[in-house]
This record gives sequence, C-alpha cells and structure tokens, in this order.
Amino acid sequence: MNDFHEIRFPLDVSLDGRGGPERRTEIVTLGSNRESRNARWAHSRRRYEAGYGVKTLAQLAQVIDFFEERRGRLYGFRWRDRADYASCAPGVAPAPIDQKLGTGDGARASFPLVKTYGGAFSAYVRDIAKPVAGSVRVAVNGVEKTAANFSVDHTTGVVAFTAAAIPPPGAVVTAGYLFDVPVRFDADFLEIDMQAFEAGAIPRIPIIEIAV
Repeated sequence: MNDFHEIRFPLDVSLDGRGGPERRTEIVTLGSNRESRNARWAHSRRRYEAGYGVKTLAQLAQVIDFFEERRGRLYGFRWRDRADYASCAPGVAPAPIDQKLGTGDGARASFPLVKTYGGAFSAYVRDIAKPVAGSVRVAVNGVEKTAANFSVDHTTGVVAFTAAAIPPPGAVVTAGYLFDVPVRFDADFLEIDMQAFEAGAIPRIPIIEIAV
C-alpha cells in the first residue's frame, strides 16, 4: 500500500504555521560538573503546528477536508516549510551550483538530492526526498545541464543522468531546487470548538516529519 499522497498541505495555511527542526540529545552531568552529550538521532525531525495558519472558516473547512482524505495519521503528505524550502538562502532563486550532490566516477548515473547545513565545524547533510516538480537545476563542474541530460524522480529526490551525460571521473555534480517536507498529521483527532474559534482561539493541528 502506498502510504504517502503526493499532495501539498494547503499553502496559505502552512505558510502561517509554526515549527522547525527537533533534535534528541542525551545529557549526563558528571561528578566534575562537566557534561557528557550524546546525539540520540542521526537526523533532525521537524514538527509544525498548522493551527496558527487557520484564520477563516473557509481555511478551517479546507483543513478538515484535507485531514479526512488523509485518514488522520494514516497517509503522509507534503508540507511547505516557510523558513526552509530551497537549496539557497531565502529570497534568492535556486541556482544549479547551490548544493554539492557528489563526484562523478564515469559510471555513476544517479545522485540523490541533499542539502548541507554549516561546514565550519561539523556540517550536517540532509536528504531531500520531495523536490518541487520543475524546480530542479543541475550542473556538472559548474556548467548547467539541460533537461534532456537528466531526469528527476520528484517522489524520491533522485537525479538520474542519461547514458550520454554521465559525469566523468572527478566531475563535481551540483544542484539547486525547491522542496517540500514529507509529513503526516500527529493526531487522529481534530478537536475544534467553533465558539472558541470564532472568538479567536487557535485550533491544534500538529504535523510531524516522516522518513520516506
């Protein structure tokens, strides 16, 4: 069974939502009062609250409709993270040299999309599985490739070069793109009090990132 629906949560609601990356760190205080810290998760996991984006009855009805079609927590879907949705800095258009995907060896044809955070001390490389269709630009050694030279699986985030365009040994493969976050609802129950909503109360609509 395909447990992921390739559809984006209502954009006007998600762009006013709140949330961001979460880490799980185990901290032990030693007898010397120094700390021993250990990362429990190799990757961050993002959490969002969509309720902040629901301002009208029409938006509320749209979210309920979306929730019901997803069967609550059963099916995953796409979410636009307003703070982090591109291979580049906010307000800048993606360029084909934004993110390094890897180095060619003359035989490798497939390169998964990734985004690197930091770099001065301990860079974090994040897998990008849900690029936005039509947004991916690819370059080899800084020279942009045309769409005829590669394809993109927008459900997995893998760039595949054609046989004639496989990067030669030592060639640096880069890409620029827009992307969504794969998520699901983090509750099977939407508790909505219409009197409270009309009085300005924010409904609770928790969203959590999932691995795909």
